[in-house]
Amino acid sequence: MSDRPTTPLLDQIARPADMKGLSDAQLVQLAHELRQETISAVSTTGGHLGAGLGVIELTVALHAVFNTPRDKLIWDVSHQSYPHKILTERRDRIRTLRTKGGLSGFTKRSESPYDPFGAAHSSTSISAALGFSVARDLGGVVPEGLGEAIAVIGDGAMSAGMAFEAMNNAGHLDKRMIVILNDNEMSIAPPVGALSSYLSRLYAEEPFQELKAVAKGAASLLPEPFREGAKRAKDMLKGMAVGGTMFESLGFSYIGPIDGHDLDQLLPVLRTVKARARGPILIHVLTKKGKGYAPAETARDKGHATAKFDMVTGEQKKAPSNAPSYTGVFGDELVKLAAKDDKICAVTAAMPDGTGLSLMAERYPSRCFDVGIAEQHGVTFAAALAAGGMKPFCAMYSTFLQRGYDQVVHDVAIQRLPVRFAIDRAGLVGADGATHAGSFDIGFMSNLPGMVVMAAADEAELVHMVHTAAAHDAGPIAFRYPRGEGEGVEMPEEPQLLEIGKGRMIQTGKRVALLSFGTRLGETRKAAEALSTKGITPTIADARFAKPLDREMILNLVADHEALITIEEGAVGGFGSHVAQLLADEGVFDAGFKFRSMVLPDTFIDQASPKDMYETAAMNAPQIEAKVLEVLGVASIGEKRA
Repeated sequence: MSDRPTTPLLDQIARPADMKGLSDAQLVQLAHELRQETISAVSTTGGHLGAGLGVIELTVALHAVFNTPRDKLIWDVSHQSYPHKILTERRDRIRTLRTKGGLSGFTKRSESPYDPFGAAHSSTSISAALGFSVARDLGGVVPEGLGEAIAVIGDGAMSAGMAFEAMNNAGHLDKRMIVILNDNEMSIAPPVGALSSYLSRLYAEEPFQELKAVAKGAASLLPEPFREGAKRAKDMLKGMAVGGTMFESLGFSYIGPIDGHDLDQLLPVLRTVKARARGPILIHVLTKKGKGYAPAETARDKGHATAKFDMVTGEQKKAPSNAPSYTGVFGDELVKLAAKDDKICAVTAAMPDGTGLSLMAERYPSRCFDVGIAEQHGVTFAAALAAGGMKPFCAMYSTFLQRGYDQVVHDVAIQRLPVRFAIDRAGLVGADGATHAGSFDIGFMSNLPGMVVMAAADEAELVHMVHTAAAHDAGPIAFRYPRGEGEGVEMPEEPQLLEIGKGRMIQTGKRVALLSFGTRLGETRKAAEALSTKGITPTIADARFAKPLDREMILNLVADHEALITIEEGAVGGFGSHVAQLLADEGVFDAGFKFRSMVLPDTFIDQASPKDMYETAAMNAPQIEAKVLEVLGVASIGEKRA
């Protein structure tokens, strides 16, 4: 305990209600202690540091002024919610963040009544706050009651179309709700686009606030017949100062910008809004990501996501690895291709680092596009780049690509445009849990006519697939790969162009064939080694393609074996389902052929290490071994070893 900060005031706060008796000066002290506790906790667990440090004062102010959990406090994305969790009866578990059986790294309804709405993807909070405010006014009943609805959304998240759809609807319904725009000029990557410039301009032209206040005050003193003319004059005055505010045109009252680290500004504004707000109101708060911790403030990403680190130096404690990361391999290969072909370009949605495109952005900035948190736009933009004769790689996490699925169908697949989808974070991802797991892309991409879907078994295979995708102009093509380091295999000197729809044989055996799609191939090989000690030598094949299937290879495996087991890092409805369809169509099951499909279970798996998550999913080597024994009718492993 000696390395933990001294927090005498925070030690007295078990829940937000305990803050009600504190003076404003004590709340300032509480914020200081909360910052130290947050840094200490994340140093031991790793996780999202910078975002939480940027909202320390805002978190304290919101819980001091409002009455959570009756008042619904909704954190957009919610990677900034660690300080919120400390103040809401979870401090004793804060050092279990993002670990198996521990606290989620995001808000989660099942974890606490203080988390009224779960998140992890961006730009949903305003829609949720509006839903709560309408439910309140319609007499909705929840155990904690329904009071205020407060959304806290970052400037990066505000760039997504969904946020504006929600604001437009909220302005129309004119419900009392509060949106706090947490403007730190930094989402994960520096925010892009006109909105960011607009917010900067609002900040630069502060006198606007004084003009607006004077205009409002003057209008209220005039007799009724003159007020409409005064309103037009006020709008003109506002326009002269700052060009009008986009938020007011959407029906929101606008307050700001105010200093989000100054409780002397935050507390009075929040108290006034609570006492007097009528319809929807937006409070524009300026903060700094990583505030109050020098290593985070000076980091390029402001300490967005960090491994465990030394509190004094900020140095991260990452275990060294001999194998390159899959993300890094993709980024390196794309740059090599871009050097040879000036038609190759890349599109990502606010994740240039996460998708390995930083090097591309640095070397070829005119051909690398970060569209902001706007996956729908990103996919259609890539489709039109392809229609315009370019060779776009659309690099997105599996779980984020889900947001652009309608565009994948309508704008890419139906038009047979050669967009190359680089699908990062395939399968189970570890500490980020279910919200970031790439569980569904095999299914939702493979069922599209004309779509080619590949999965890399290791980093060398990924090299081949990047080059194969670049050369594929007949229609859309996708390749998926997981988070983290590769298998440590030897990298190819010359990339191969893979024949579309052709798998590869890994080893030839008897009785049972194991057909792997993706990086479970390593576990499949381990299972085969264990089985060999029991006198069973399975055949192993790497499918490489889920669409189109290697019909010839699969039917040969069926002809030569008693049983076939498919293994994939995805939900039911993916690769195994396509294989089963093929076998059914070919009448294979009519003769009693044995087939099993190993997929992710029909449940969302909570955060843990990837190994533990795959253990929960029953997809590690021992479970593959057990499946082989079961399908061959051999006694279970447990009985064998007893």
